[in-house]
Amino acid sequence: MRRILLAFVAAAALAGPAAAPATTPSWAQDRSDIAPDPSVRFGVLPNGMRYAIMRNTTPTGQTAIRLRIGSGSLEESDNQQGLAHVLEHMAFEGSTHVPRGEMIKILQREGLAFGPDTNAQTGWTQTVYMLDLPGASPSLIDTGLMLMRETASELLIDPAALETERGVVLSEERLRDTPLYRANKAQIDLFAQNQRVTERFPIGKVDTVKTAPVSLIRDFYRANYRPDRATLIVVGSFDPAVVETQIKARFADWKPAGTPAAEPDLGQVEKRGLTVSVVDLPGAQTLVDVGWARPYDDAPDTRAKRRREIVDDLAIAVLNRRLNRLATAPNPPFLLAHAEFDNLIRSTKIALIRGATAPGAWRPGLGAIDQETRRLTRYGVSQAEIDREIEEIRARLVARANAASTRTTTSLAQGLVASVDNDSVFTAPSDSLAIFDASAKNVTPEEISAAARQIFTGAGPLVEIESPTPIEGGAAAVSSAYAEATAAPVSAPATETQVAWPYTSFGPTGTVVERKDIVDLGVTQVRFANGDTLTVKPTQFSSDQVLVSVRFGRGRLGLPRDPMVADWASPAIVLDGVGTLTLEDMQRALAGKVYNATITEQDDAFELRGATRPADLATQLQVLAAHMAHPAFRPETFERVRQLTLAGLQQQAATPAGVLSRDLEGLLHDNDPRWQSVTAQEATAEKPADLVAVLAGPLAKDPIEVTIVGDVSAQEAIERVAATFGALPARGAGGPIPPGSEQTRFPSAAAKPVVETDTGRADQAIGLAAWPLTDIYQDLRQSRADELAGDILSNRLIDKVRNSEGATYSPQVAVSLSPVFRGYGFAAAMVEMPPEKLSGFYADLDALTADMRDHGVTADELVRARNPRLSRAARALQMNEFWLRSLAGSIADPRRLDLIRTSEEGYRQVTQSDIQAAARRMFESSRTWRLEIKASGAP
Repeated sequence: MRRILLAFVAAAALAGPAAAPATTPSWAQDRSDIAPDPSVRFGVLPNGMRYAIMRNTTPTGQTAIRLRIGSGSLEESDNQQGLAHVLEHMAFEGSTHVPRGEMIKILQREGLAFGPDTNAQTGWTQTVYMLDLPGASPSLIDTGLMLMRETASELLIDPAALETERGVVLSEERLRDTPLYRANKAQIDLFAQNQRVTERFPIGKVDTVKTAPVSLIRDFYRANYRPDRATLIVVGSFDPAVVETQIKARFADWKPAGTPAAEPDLGQVEKRGLTVSVVDLPGAQTLVDVGWARPYDDAPDTRAKRRREIVDDLAIAVLNRRLNRLATAPNPPFLLAHAEFDNLIRSTKIALIRGATAPGAWRPGLGAIDQETRRLTRYGVSQAEIDREIEEIRARLVARANAASTRTTTSLAQGLVASVDNDSVFTAPSDSLAIFDASAKNVTPEEISAAARQIFTGAGPLVEIESPTPIEGGAAAVSSAYAEATAAPVSAPATETQVAWPYTSFGPTGTVVERKDIVDLGVTQVRFANGDTLTVKPTQFSSDQVLVSVRFGRGRLGLPRDPMVADWASPAIVLDGVGTLTLEDMQRALAGKVYNATITEQDDAFELRGATRPADLATQLQVLAAHMAHPAFRPETFERVRQLTLAGLQQQAATPAGVLSRDLEGLLHDNDPRWQSVTAQEATAEKPADLVAVLAGPLAKDPIEVTIVGDVSAQEAIERVAATFGALPARGAGGPIPPGSEQTRFPSAAAKPVVETDTGRADQAIGLAAWPLTDIYQDLRQSRADELAGDILSNRLIDKVRNSEGATYSPQVAVSLSPVFRGYGFAAAMVEMPPEKLSGFYADLDALTADMRDHGVTADELVRARNPRLSRAARALQMNEFWLRSLAGSIADPRRLDLIRTSEEGYRQVTQSDIQAAARRMFESSRTWRLEIKASGAP
């Protein structure tokens, strides 16, 4: 629910110098008293193109290149709606010096994967092209710059390629059209009523995408892809002076090719009083929006503006704290609620409170939102509330400042893009902290309270209810309910009481009885006297970051074959709080600490996870240990998670992709209930006692395996764990595995596909074919060959079904080889397309896999599959997340260490003959299992 709206708005030959633009573009810092991050080299070419270059070495050997064109769907004319996005797709379909179909292949040979490393996105205000290079050599960077220069001015926009790409864009339109997308679209329609932004959604109009002549796309290209609208960003482990020279050599001769597009008239915020909208959205969650709109704030990014924003943010943070307290109380008026105050797509600035409620429960949600908003504006905030929010915000800023030296290259590149789009100064984390400290040190309750009263003013209130079923009485009923809510008296907020954190001791400090150093991996493993174990890997990949995993129980392996309450309801364990402390009590007691907790059910264990900083590692471990030693099992939390689950199931049923995510695991495990998603009937019937019955025993009695990775020494990690998990009472060997639970199987092939239905569009369907494989450990070289064979099939599908036929947006192939269940694994290929085209997909797939079996693959195909795998593996070895995921469970199963050791070399050893053998083993037509998901009544 956080950042509701912002989350939605997701080689040329050298010539003479170009003429300078009429107005030379500038950076936000040129109009500000805030200094930019000194590690960034900013510049502007004589032709107006801006560039930002930053040296960064996390991870080593990576370069991120971003070409931002400062035009998006807002710059489209009435008959061009959707063509900014179509043009983005055409950037991969041939240019002056790169033939059609070759750009992706060039990048794959260099180690880039299509999608994760090579991508683009179109929004209202910008189009961004992204390359994440697996190296930083001048030659590789020059290749990337050459491809960006081709995109900038050399695209061919071939009519034949356009006809194919239309189908790809239409497939993307179908995939995006979810209930949540429609809810957010309705929200923007209300808050920016009659402004241009409501008529220029980046996906555009289907009819325009289908029929627009190539000349219209070329017109948009010439008018908007201009140096004075472009910003090039390059971040990586290189010499910035060398890269600057390369940029000038590639881009200095870029000249505008056409008349620039006129600045669009975005319209004005309309004066409105109470405005009520009711939107029927089958498959959506019930959402309650209340807000106010005012003119867009385009003031320069200065210290004074940032102070105003910090004051506003503190007022909103207090409101969010109060909303969260309501959501986690018994019988809550909503399941989730969040407030924000921010600009919306250069059109308006909105104050918004959105609540998600149980189906049909919009009235209490609406009333509670009104009550809390009026409580804030009438009675203001207390000094204690301000102090708490300042402490929380400052803790996050300190953590970011401490981790500044190991920010990742890709995140820095994206941050620079965002700063350009927002016209804000890209500030060093230490400077952001200093600005916050200077702004927050003298704020008063009176100032925050005055800001709160000002925030919730403007056009409005604007009230919208988005409901999966029609609301009886419609807008009139909502207006009446809102009038009742605003007429109700509102009382002053309750005074916050101090809460102490009691879980600092779990008994006598544990004793280490066994220690082993795994030198080649830089890992230490220990066993404590109570039987608990610890694996620790100290790293410097991310300064001031420590990740923690706590595995216990046997997960799916140890559960009976019945409905899986542990799967859907286990999040209640961390939402419960601990012992006598509610979640709100915990958060109050630990204000200013950096920690978190999540829980998941895995094949062979339950896992609690946390992320913290070295200074708060003790607190993080205390929190996780308290969840295990003192679980609360509150019925009200169980009920809240149940309602969230039921709402999620309703949304999943509305699209083929939702049904796929809900049902695929169960289907591919031959309807084994341990992998099946809970049904609405099952979730409704299950009780809090059912969760207690499944998890209480493992939490209290089963062995614990702790894994810690990050900016911490082995000795400190051992001492911290000894004081928490090592101090718990001794545990046994774990409960017995129920008979037959150690087995699972792939479904039997059938002549006809399994067919499932959704409640969505008739023109949208998913087709999937899958084949049985074995587990990952049976033969590691064979496993690596299977994975590469899947990547080659994926590339062939992209070439055939996407690039040649234009039938789908993103064909996918996955190879999953179990590390837990012996003999179980699978490969699967999936596409989204209209249902009448699915038979063609299966025919294409049969032909492609038969060719791999009968004729093998080319050396180039192997290179284009293997090099991206090697690049990802090299990057992963420099990421704490990879090590945590890979080391967790390695004491119970040491084979996991060999997976790490072979993560690169294993792929290098695979040959073309290995791939053909894998194809013969994998893609045996008689064992093919098929699935189709389409709308009810679709052919």
